[in-house]
Amino acid sequence: MTTELHDHSGLAALDGLLSHTTVQGVPVLHAPASGKEVTAGLFFRVGRADETLATAGITHLVEHLALHRVGLSDLHHNGATANAYTLFHVTGSEEEVVSHLNSVCAGLRDLPMDRLETEKEILRTEAAGRGSGPHSPLALWRYGARGYGLAGYNELGTWSLTPDRVRHWAQTRFTRDNAVLWITSDRVPEGLDLALPAGTRFPAPAATSALPVTPAYIHGDDGHVVLTSVLRRSTAASVFADVLGRALFQDLRQEGGYSYSAEADYSPRDADFATLTAYADALPQKQDAVVGGFVDTLARLRAGRIEQSELDSVRAKHLKIYDHPDLGAASLPSYALSLLLGHRILSPEQHRAELDAVTVADLREVAREAWDSALLKVPGRAVDWAGFALAPQYSSAAVTGTRHPSLEDEEVTLVIGAEGVSLTTPRGPVTVRYDACAVMTTRPDGARSLTGHDGFVVTVEPTLYRGVTPERVAALDAAVPPEAVVPMPAREPDRIPQPRRREKPSVRRRAGAWGWAALLVPLSLLIVVWPAVAVYLVVERINEGRIPPLTGMIGFAVIEYYLIRWARAANRRRRTGPA
Repeated sequence: MTTELHDHSGLAALDGLLSHTTVQGVPVLHAPASGKEVTAGLFFRVGRADETLATAGITHLVEHLALHRVGLSDLHHNGATANAYTLFHVTGSEEEVVSHLNSVCAGLRDLPMDRLETEKEILRTEAAGRGSGPHSPLALWRYGARGYGLAGYNELGTWSLTPDRVRHWAQTRFTRDNAVLWITSDRVPEGLDLALPAGTRFPAPAATSALPVTPAYIHGDDGHVVLTSVLRRSTAASVFADVLGRALFQDLRQEGGYSYSAEADYSPRDADFATLTAYADALPQKQDAVVGGFVDTLARLRAGRIEQSELDSVRAKHLKIYDHPDLGAASLPSYALSLLLGHRILSPEQHRAELDAVTVADLREVAREAWDSALLKVPGRAVDWAGFALAPQYSSAAVTGTRHPSLEDEEVTLVIGAEGVSLTTPRGPVTVRYDACAVMTTRPDGARSLTGHDGFVVTVEPTLYRGVTPERVAALDAAVPPEAVVPMPAREPDRIPQPRRREKPSVRRRAGAWGWAALLVPLSLLIVVWPAVAVYLVVERINEGRIPPLTGMIGFAVIEYYLIRWARAANRRRRTGPA
């Protein structure tokens, strides 16, 4: 059944460019394209950011299961699970596209659960071959282990999701009220069956944060410099991304010769915000130069040192999209996604007007916004000098509870408490509280790995800590919310970690302690003798009728101060021994 789509999102502004209607409750946008083939995309407003770390992969799993009925085909089709949406995409003849979409919707209504375990394994295989790119850690450092940060994690749900859980996800998220279809046709094709359960249009998830302050930075060891910022969605922001990309290419490749790739990208995150990503590569010997040049380029734009010609060049590039012969069809995916996310919809005339109105001052304001929210991944040295704060490496506090010393490092202790677990180290604690636990994976051998909402991880290996008995592990299991627990398969015996042997640590520490004790003795004697010598000399000068020199007295005091400091340092090293 086809009905008129009531305009609640500005679609009326697109009249004459494309048509819009509803089919069985699903909003449909369509516009003709040249050529005989038809392309369609069925969007659903559900993605990785809607999941939890314990259920990560459930949306991707539904996508795979829904496509299983399509089977082997020469038809060009695919599915994609992004942070905020899932897309089923197909190109072919009108009959082929209709058949494919009908099959996808039928699959969503009745997922082939006999394929569940097979598809889980396929997803794990896919993830193992995908690897991680230079951008991957930035999402989890910015957002933590939930929401948009889940893009940086493995799909742990593929180990534990049940048929009922997956079926419920499909029934509540893959609904007609949470979908938008676009199709390159002058009409809605005959025979289209989009029958899906009724539901709710879910807004994109609210963003979380694991960064107490920005701009911030983290260290990376892959030689790449990557920056992400969160910007309010606007025409000026999209223009700025291209200006930044061109500036980085000119400064780092053409003029500096430091990088091969230097670019920037603007990607919508939700209805109101977008992610700006900037990237540059570097050889090891050029990394400091690339970091410096990268920061300098952003600082230049932030200060408003942008040539009008830079803006004009990018504006002309953006205006060229309106020269497309099939503008309506080419615009369908972006308009459908805006409708899905609830973002404002601009007609070509409105967008042209906004492009024409962008000024250098607008770009400077966007550059400042980008700087203020920046998270920068750098190789090598820190970038505190540029005003970036190091992202938190440790938790603010440790919990109290039973203490379990490490069998590998006497300065590390595992604490299992009533409120959470901590790993205390010389540099600071790492803590995961039970009420902020994103996931706890469990192994039959007693190992537990807890990840907090802030992304910090504490791994409990009974073989590596003294006194981690089955009773303590049971207490841990009872404290973590059941919905956050993901059982993992048993490990081979040789995969269970054992304490590393230390090369006679007691002998080395004893030898070091004796060495520092030997130094401490003369230092202690000097601390006692030196003031006596100073007093004797002062008294002698007074007896001779001369005034003791002030500089000499200050010199005596300074030497005594440093003698005390050296003695205290020697005493500490004597007690702790070498690291």
